[in-house]
Amino acid sequence: MNQPQYRVLLFYKFVTIPDAESFTAEHLAYCKNNGLKGRILIADEGINGTLSGTVEQTDRYMADMRANPLFSDIVFKIDETEGHAFKKMFVRYKKELVTLRYEKPLDPNQLSGKRLSPKEWHEYLQRDDVIVVDGRNDYEYDLGHFRGAIRPTVETFKEFPEWVRDNLAEFKNKPVLTYCTGGIRCEKLTGVLLNEGFTDVYQLEGGIVTYGKDEEVKGRLFDGKCYVFDERISVPINRTEEHVVVGKCYHCGEPAERYINCKDDTCHRQHIVCDDCAEEHRGYCSPACEEHELARTSG
Repeated sequence: MNQPQYRVLLFYKFVTIPDAESFTAEHLAYCKNNGLKGRILIADEGINGTLSGTVEQTDRYMADMRANPLFSDIVFKIDETEGHAFKKMFVRYKKELVTLRYEKPLDPNQLSGKRLSPKEWHEYLQRDDVIVVDGRNDYEYDLGHFRGAIRPTVETFKEFPEWVRDNLAEFKNKPVLTYCTGGIRCEKLTGVLLNEGFTDVYQLEGGIVTYGKDEEVKGRLFDGKCYVFDERISVPINRTEEHVVVGKCYHCGEPAERYINCKDDTCHRQHIVCDDCAEEHRGYCSPACEEHELARTSG
């Protein structure tokens, strides 16, 4: 008998959800009853999620979501996978879909950058007058990014407004291109840029994952791999012979693009490793972590 095929769904939508906290509880029960696993955030301003399940389960989820007038036009990015990409199902209520804590509330349906299709984005990347800003965290950039993009020195999204003021002020009159994994963070980041006085702001529609699936551009000009927030940790984007490894091994500094979690249960530091160091260090980020784990498990 053939094993069931699995999918990972990535999706978001900014839309006012009445009584979002009650909807959160109902949605959690629905997902669990249907055998789905993943992480979904719900706020008064909308929904943001990624989940995994069989083809049948994910088809049912997409159909049921689109049957709700609030989400009738929601866009799902779909990846095929060999099994569940998550261990559990979490659905949580938050004040913001992406934690920004900006001084002024931003509604992406009212204020956001111009959207560029993958083909348009690829064309813009080849211009000499554009500034390309990675709208993700620094560790995501280190694994893979668009060629020539500025690396953000931020560990969390809420640091972006201050980082923009400190690092991008000189580019206010230039075309600024922003991108992120699936598009949701740039919906807010482009709003910040416009609010901070930038005049010509763009975002990659559908994010990196959509760009990588486009049959015309095939992920060109994206180097390395794309970090994802599930058990896969990273996925390939550039489907041409131009693929370049940009990540560096945490231990030896050699080119690598494999992210792992430190095996010490009290650490779990995510770090990039090459094959040799993965074997030599046995999955630990440091000798101290290995000693700690051995002492903990043997005691």
